[in-house]
Amino acid sequence: VQLQAFGGGLAQAGGYLRLSCAASGSSFSINVMGWGRQAPGKELELVAHITGGGSTNYADSVKGRFTISRDNAKNTMYLQMNSLKPEDTAVYYCFIDFSRVTYWGQGTLVTVSS
Repeated sequence: VQLQAFGGGLAQAGGYLRLSCAASGSSFSINVMGWGRQAPGKELELVAHITGGGSTNYADSVKGRFTISRDNAKNTMYLQMNSLKPEDTAVYYCFIDFSRVTYWGQGTLVTVSS
């Protein structure tokens, strides 16, 4: 299982970014996928996850601003981040639960300037 995240960068507060995570190595249409983030000096925070059926869950800190989605045909997951805040600055990692193991991709840095 390999995960590759794309789409990080610099945004202004109030702006938006869209992250993508491409999974390879198998078919993952039934698996839970999601995003976590780690800000400097802080612990990893689970941001959102989505089941194979499309059910979603969000951290309170991003509810109403972030939207997670997936395209099972492409083995790809997305995180649309709107109304960005400086406190959203972090390295964002995608993950997938597969055969009772959680796999993490490499991170992509999101920086939000005030």
